Amino acid sequence: MTNYLQRLTEKSSLSVQEMQDVAEALLSKEITDSEIAAYLIALKAKGETVEEIVGIVNALRKYAMPFSNPIPYVMDNCGTGGDQSNSFNISSTSAFVIAGAGIPVAKHGNKSVSSKTGSADVLEALGVQWNLPQEKLLELLEEIGITFLFAPFVHPRMKRIMKIRKELKVPTIFNIIGPLLNPITLDTQLVGTYRRDTINKLANVLKNMGRRRAIVMTGAGSLDEASLAGENYLAILDEGMITNKILHPEEVGLPVIENSEITGGDCNENARILLQVLKGGKGAYRDTVLLNAGIGIFVTGKAASISEGVKIARESIDSGAALNKLEQLIKKSRVMKQEVI
Repeated sequence: MTNYLQRLTEKSSLSVQEMQDVAEALLSKEITDSEIAAYLIALKAKGETVEEIVGIVNALRKYAMPFSNPIPYVMDNCGTGGDQSNSFNISSTSAFVIAGAGIPVAKHGNKSVSSKTGSADVLEALGVQWNLPQEKLLELLEEIGITFLFAPFVHPRMKRIMKIRKELKVPTIFNIIGPLLNPITLDTQLVGTYRRDTINKLANVLKNMGRRRAIVMTGAGSLDEASLAGENYLAILDEGMITNKILHPEEVGLPVIENSEITGGDCNENARILLQVLKGGKGAYRDTVLLNAGIGIFVTGKAASISEGVKIARESIDSGAALNKLEQLIKKSRVMKQEVI
């Protein structure tokens, strides 16, 4: 293992198998916290390759809580985090809009690591219970069409790494791979990353993982979400082929709005914004969700274009379907929590 660390510090890349060996070591009790931190920083400084990302994802998913898909065509729209934008919880809000359009969503997420408020923080503030047995989480997906998978809960072996990540206070390979570790086998996926240089890498990793369709994107201003501020860079995976696209919000009928207009706050403030959007409130928050949910709906194939996806997203909000998904998730998860106490 010392040899692997030395190679990384010398900017030498590892193979898929070597990276799987590193991941196994990161999960072992023998390695020290400082050694784990050294690996994370060395990888970040060198720059992660497709092979290294595939290797660590393959290893870590083996130790995740096992899930069997109760329904087909499940998607996730988890972002990497790490953009330091302090935006509201865009992907979490968009997940309910996508689910409201009739698309099953297994939302994978975490509490805040390198951002102010993570998806788990805002959903907890809304009253969603995520600390539930595996069969209950699957039941939510099957009955409601949306479930939330709290990363440390479904990846119990990674608890120590999570602690070190939080202490480092900088994005690492775990920000990049976080969206790839969903323990449910996904059909389609939308991944946001603040690092434009990784979008094709991640698209190739998703191809390797067997996704039918996927989009990896970096928003204007290096957001890990699609942004209304200008050009968004997309890598689109469709049946094994990867193409690139630059998307401007005006192309899909949405206004240009600076990223400073979509800042959020603590979990309670972001919960208020999420509810405001789902209840039909107009403005920058809503339009940002329409763009992101529209892209998510398009990647599943339910919409023939992103413009049509935005239209379907608008109907999901205005009909009350998106809000209904949130209300059902809160109510049903609370009942389940009482059942297991």
